[in-house]
Amino acid sequence: MDWKIRRFGQAAFTVWAVMTLAFFLTRMMPGNPVDAFVAQVGPQLDNPQEAYEMAEIYMNINPEAPMHVAYWNYMTSMMVGDMGQSMSQNAPVAQIMAEAIPWTLFVMSWAIFIGFAVGISIGALMAYWEGTKFDVALTGYATVITSIPFYVLALLLLITFAYRLGWFPTSGRRPEGVTAGFNLPFITGIVHHAALPVFSMFVGSGVASLTMRGNSIRVLGEDYLRVARLRGLPDRTIAVRYIARNAILPMYTGLMIAIGSMFGGAVVLEEIFTYRGMGYYMIQAVRARDYPLMMGAFTIITIAVVIALLVADLTYGKIDPRAGNEANDSF
Repeated sequence: MDWKIRRFGQAAFTVWAVMTLAFFLTRMMPGNPVDAFVAQVGPQLDNPQEAYEMAEIYMNINPEAPMHVAYWNYMTSMMVGDMGQSMSQNAPVAQIMAEAIPWTLFVMSWAIFIGFAVGISIGALMAYWEGTKFDVALTGYATVITSIPFYVLALLLLITFAYRLGWFPTSGRRPEGVTAGFNLPFITGIVHHAALPVFSMFVGSGVASLTMRGNSIRVLGEDYLRVARLRGLPDRTIAVRYIARNAILPMYTGLMIAIGSMFGGAVVLEEIFTYRGMGYYMIQAVRARDYPLMMGAFTIITIAVVIALLVADLTYGKIDPRAGNEANDSF
């Protein structure tokens, strides 16, 4: 129990430290967002003093308050889910994020899980046929495709299949004129809009296959496999229970990190496809210097990564007993 309490405490401290650092860096640097907002809005108002009141409403920060008071007000507002008002979207940041996050999850979750599933399967086959033409060809392909950034693939897919061939929409996240709900036209429409973003991430999943190949080759040389063969166990049992299970275990943490960082990974992808998820709004916030929206998205990304690492930390010992558990705290 003490081990779990320490892990939760470390996660909470990490979130607090990131939010605190972001607050003080933005407030103390020259031309901080609060001063920029007051300078931008003030000349447009009859009473320039109203700009400070608007800054407090939009950013949960009173520009005239001492630093420690502004920090306390900012942190308490964030704790209750009040992320302020978006200046560029003219809506509460929490509302914008609540609407955008499901769309980002829809695209990135499919991309991550399909990529890992296919990568693991191909990597296992590459290890099984190590040294053959199949292994050499797929290893070369995975190495090349991994070296290409996913956003370059996204641009190529968009130009080829959306603009030139017209097989997929060039922007948007849902079909126009279709009633939202659990109906076939809407479901097929959102899948059609998400196909290219998902595929651009999936094509670049060569890292999983190369990692699985390396892990499988390492496991194939272990002594317990020789013992399993001497015991007369079927090849299927050896492949599934001994080789695959032990080769996948080191990839578990990487999968959890990918899940946690899926919001951050969608920033460039959603901008390319004009897919209005969380990453799209984060780019818009940076362009418009929309501090509340930018900080809201940044905070959610931080919390997601911390939660994913916490889950990986708490569960890895259960999945792989060799790593230890809460009793001995060996990892």
